[in-house]
Amino acid sequence: MVSAKQLADFGYKSVSCSMMLLTLYGGYLCSLRTYYYFQRKSLLEQPEKEQVHADAIKD
Repeated sequence: MVSAKQLADFGYKSVSCSMMLLTLYGGYLCSLRTYYYFQRKSLLEQPEKEQVHADAIKD
């Protein structure tokens, strides 16, 4: 028979573990979104730099 203390300890550990996993997963998603944001930003800035460079060559 499981005592109330053992059941409470198990519940606490399982909730703590699930919160830790959710935090890690949230951090992963946040870093992934930040990575794609900066990657997209650099891809959008690249044609502008090429255009400025091409205009400088024409002058």
